Amino acid sequence: PAGAYVLQVKATDADDPTYGNSARVVYSILQGQPYFSIDPKTGVIRTALPNMDREVKEQYQVLIQAKDMGGQLGGLAGTTTVNVTLTDVNDNPPRFPKSIFHLKVPESSQVGSAVGRIRAVDPDFGKNAEIEYNIVPGDGGNLFDITTDQHTQEGVLRLKKPLDFETKKAYTFKVEASNLHLDHRFHSVGPFKDTATVKINVLDMEEPPVFSKPLYTMEVYEDTPVGTIIGAVTAQDLDAGSSSVRYFIDWKNDVDTFFTIDATEGTIATSELLDRESTAQYNFSIIASKVSNPLLTSRVNVVINVLDVNEFPPEISVPYETSVCENAKAGQVIQTVTAADRDLAPAGQRFSFRLSPEASNKPNFTVHDYRNNTAGIETRRNGYSRRQQELYFLPVVIEDSSYPVQSSTNTMTIRVCRCDSDGTILSCNVEAIFLPVGLSTGALVAILLCIVILLVIVVLYVALRRQKKKDTLMTSKEDIRDNVIHYDDEGGGEEDTQAFDIGALRNPKAMEDNKLRRDIKPEALRFPRRRAAAAAAAEGGADIKDFIHQRLQENDGDPTAPPYDSLATYAYEGTGSVAESLSSIDSLATEADQDYDYLSEWGPRFKMLAEMFGEEESYHPEKVT
Repeated sequence: PAGAYVLQVKATDADDPTYGNSARVVYSILQGQPYFSIDPKTGVIRTALPNMDREVKEQYQVLIQAKDMGGQLGGLAGTTTVNVTLTDVNDNPPRFPKSIFHLKVPESSQVGSAVGRIRAVDPDFGKNAEIEYNIVPGDGGNLFDITTDQHTQEGVLRLKKPLDFETKKAYTFKVEASNLHLDHRFHSVGPFKDTATVKINVLDMEEPPVFSKPLYTMEVYEDTPVGTIIGAVTAQDLDAGSSSVRYFIDWKNDVDTFFTIDATEGTIATSELLDRESTAQYNFSIIASKVSNPLLTSRVNVVINVLDVNEFPPEISVPYETSVCENAKAGQVIQTVTAADRDLAPAGQRFSFRLSPEASNKPNFTVHDYRNNTAGIETRRNGYSRRQQELYFLPVVIEDSSYPVQSSTNTMTIRVCRCDSDGTILSCNVEAIFLPVGLSTGALVAILLCIVILLVIVVLYVALRRQKKKDTLMTSKEDIRDNVIHYDDEGGGEEDTQAFDIGALRNPKAMEDNKLRRDIKPEALRFPRRRAAAAAAAEGGADIKDFIHQRLQENDGDPTAPPYDSLATYAYEGTGSVAESLSSIDSLATEADQDYDYLSEWGPRFKMLAEMFGEEESYHPEKVT
């Protein structure tokens, strides 16, 4: 309305307000009339016109002047600009730009897909311009639905049900557009909604054949002859051209080979004998295609139920074997039996039980039919003996009530058992009379496990004992090889008297205890020869030279003693030595073939060695002579 408050402006003047009119300010509008007015004293801006329309003009610039001296001539003035924006109110209803919308929709359009758009215009802004679309109930409106696109405020038409050009070619209905947010101040303006007519033309598309039913169910008796027709399917081409249709089975597995279909007529026939006990129901698909366009096909499911024929006799359900106590009384029921039939039992199926004619006169057992598809095996005398007869065979005849009637004779085995006074079975074998009460399976398993554990402990103990004996032999502290091992160390020559403990060479025990080496396996067991000189040296403290001479002879003739001296001492002997090799590897088997005279020619360093071997040569009687 006119006079509505907009804004208050205020100007300040630095002059002294007590000095005349120098600081008395007066306000006025230089630009913005006739839309706005200002109070000259307070500076309050108000609307000057009623019903300003935002859709006509939204932005206004108002130029305000403040002048001192009370606005009189000669006063000083200042100006400011006030920008005024009109906010929107919902004072405009939505309007369709045209009264009729024409749309074309193919009949093959999918349900739920968008088939067209229509739009109503609302000059308002923001939420005042939000529109809701609705289909007015009427002709064809139930096949379509309309929703609002929140970004464009358009009405989107969607398909609710399938279209069929051959059934109906066009649809006409009305669509209403209305505002969601109404302002009660403008109800007098009129209804804030608009209506338009939508006409939809369905376009004809080439479609696949259509079956007369969504599902076909057929029935056939088992053992029906091959080639018997059990039913038919029908599909039609509803297009204007009306092409012929061809049928075929969708081969997915071997089950489909039990049936065939006539490609032209659509009749289904059996191609093999059917057995309800093997397969009671067949489920497969049939495809129909247009002759004019084989790519256009449709599919339908076919269910064939196989009906039962009474071809199997009833039989006794498990168990086929039962028992009777030796102390049983006459008329005692020892077993209740039931029957089973592989055929499909009809409603009210009854089984009857009786003894076979050949067993009716025997005084041992009988069959009592309870007439509820069960029967009891009863004793006919008092007491049975396992020693006289352990097993009895009872033929039972079972007959069904279907057509044709089927019956079978089932033989039950009755075993005589020893029981206590309460009828609890103790044993059922004749051998059990002579056998003591045995142990349970768990006890036998426990005993076997204990025996196995004891055997493993004994084997481990023996193995550890043998290993300990071997270790004891190899670690003996009295092994005299210690002297031989240290003998490999190179000494300081003949002047070095501290290289080894010469007392060990005088040890009578070491001389007497001449044993084989323990660190190698000898090829042949050969004991060294003992000479009289060695015994004399050991007993009377003979010259060391004689002792060494004796040991040298023994080692030269011992095939089990490797030449450690040559390996350790002369492994890197140089070439060109006039002495050649001193190793005992190439030593002769006997000392008679050796000549040590060349040692005296090697100089002072080998003087002691030449004297030792020179005296050794003089020891041999053959050389003396």
